Amino acid sequence: MAHSGFFQRQASARRNTSLLVLLFLTAVVLITLAVCLVGYLVTRSEASAQPFHYWLLSSHGLITATAVVALIGMGSLIRWVDLAGGGSRVAKMVGARPVDPDTRDSHERTLRNIVEEMAIASGVPVPELYIMDNETGINAFVAGYTPGSAVMVVTHGAITQLTRDELQGVVGHEFSHIFNGDMRLNVRLIALLSGILMIGQIGGFLLRSSFYSAGRTTARNRDGRAQAAMGILGVALFVIGYVGVFFGRLIQAAVSRQRETLADASSVQFTRNPDGIGGALFKIGLKGSYLDTTGHANDMNHMCFGEAARMKFSSLLASHPPIEQRINAIQPGLVARLKSRLRDTETGAVLRTAAGEGRPSAVSGFASGAVAKPVPETVIAQKLSTRVGTTSPEGEGFAIKLLQRLPSTFRGLLYTRAGAIQLCYALLISDLTKQQQAKCLKLLPDHSLFGAQTDLLGKLLPALESIGEAVRFPALELAMPALRKLDPDERAELRQNVRMLVNADNRVTLFELALTSFLSRHLGADAERAVPVRYRSYKAVMPALQRLLSLLARAGATNGQEAEGVYHEAIAGFANTGNRHQPILAKVTMRQLQEALKALNGLSPLLKPAVIDACGHCITYDGRIEPKEYELMRLVADQLDCPMPPMVV
Repeated sequence: MAHSGFFQRQASARRNTSLLVLLFLTAVVLITLAVCLVGYLVTRSEASAQPFHYWLLSSHGLITATAVVALIGMGSLIRWVDLAGGGSRVAKMVGARPVDPDTRDSHERTLRNIVEEMAIASGVPVPELYIMDNETGINAFVAGYTPGSAVMVVTHGAITQLTRDELQGVVGHEFSHIFNGDMRLNVRLIALLSGILMIGQIGGFLLRSSFYSAGRTTARNRDGRAQAAMGILGVALFVIGYVGVFFGRLIQAAVSRQRETLADASSVQFTRNPDGIGGALFKIGLKGSYLDTTGHANDMNHMCFGEAARMKFSSLLASHPPIEQRINAIQPGLVARLKSRLRDTETGAVLRTAAGEGRPSAVSGFASGAVAKPVPETVIAQKLSTRVGTTSPEGEGFAIKLLQRLPSTFRGLLYTRAGAIQLCYALLISDLTKQQQAKCLKLLPDHSLFGAQTDLLGKLLPALESIGEAVRFPALELAMPALRKLDPDERAELRQNVRMLVNADNRVTLFELALTSFLSRHLGADAERAVPVRYRSYKAVMPALQRLLSLLARAGATNGQEAEGVYHEAIAGFANTGNRHQPILAKVTMRQLQEALKALNGLSPLLKPAVIDACGHCITYDGRIEPKEYELMRLVADQLDCPMPPMVV
């Protein structure tokens, strides 16, 4: 079965993690040898001038090497633990502030609208938004460990200097990093680089200490000799530190350049407007993208839309391809078209600087495949996995129209903790009568935040009832930034209250199952942790596949015989020993389904498309996709960390 680009890029991101570890270990070995060489030269007279390779195996050499490795490891471990807080921790590290959902700033509202439209159209929870107020350069980045816990940070210069189309191109670029698994790789790279740079930081500290001490005490010769030795050692370590900086930048460039080119291409596919991202890149050439007010620009360079830090040897160490090369890769001839638009307002020298002095790249452009065409529903049913991690004109149109239909009060409530909590309750009781709703709400404990708030529910329920089932998952995605602000105890209390409402009638509907699983995945204790690959074949997860496909086949069929036939067709691609060894199950409980989805999420990315397509076969065998079937499909995709865009049914 063919694999979609999304899953291939996920697998590539995991391979890049292995490459990152290899490059890191290589840098550690070289830095350790360099420090040991300094130690050898300092202690040479005491060691009877023995050759370096003998000294390296002596107690002096082994102690020095162990100390260096320990320092590098400690530096990386400290930053790794510090960044365990996920994307919000990275945003705070660079001094970004969260965007107020009810902001009156027109630029910030435009950014939020673009992000919400793309999130709904692509099927991921809305990322938390942050602004770097003091940065005038045009830049942005995303951070986090999973798509459901992503944050997006944008500079003030980006939202004020870019047009809506250009800002949409930048947002599409960053969404590509969310889909492709780049965020996790980028955050880990920050931690590893911190360890590599540790030696240089120690050298700088020793160098400053020696000068400070020399300024205070210069009378005693012994003290002077000690200070001189400390200064020389500091200079040596500082120089070695710059070697570490060189290796760090080289690692950034090796890991980042190809990912940035892929993200540019994906942005064009998402927005179907090469002029958007092309114009944003061109303005970076005009106005710059450097982060000048944060001390972490070097650390963040590989994560950003454009170069965040100035550096020498940029052709070798830059984390991004040259601007002109990136624009021409998007669409050949786009640079010339962008220049022609600005000839009346900018000088020729400025325009040449914007695009760079290099020759146009001979890369064949992405534009030929940029404009997506409507896909027939029969094709969607056959290759549902090809929709994962993508957007379509229908999906974007659905997102725009849905957001326009939402009452402003309803939408505003989703941005608050109280409103988001009440939304979860409203989603579970919206189909009930007034009497049944009141009875269910009495089950909730009396609490200022988690109790039933009839005034808020009175504003949420009418919109849910008037718009219909299509609003349920998008509303949840819009509410996720507010729900993520709950602390662990509050998250647990919300999930407990939701389960209480689900169990009130002693039955579980497909949507109730989807809602509880969605909240468990995104608000659970391990919500922001990346799921490691545990299985590289289907053999170990056959019981999980049996449970999942049994439920989907029965949900999509009208009778037991029909369900059994659909089930055997779906599972035939996984069971090599014959379908009789994997019979359809008569019942699958909520707990069994959640355990099955957790196991399937441990599959290698390249094995997940077949699971998505088998589920798609179950819900589309009759040529129709019912809302309840789509919600169940969204549940499966969400639990497998596969963003599923909306299906217009």
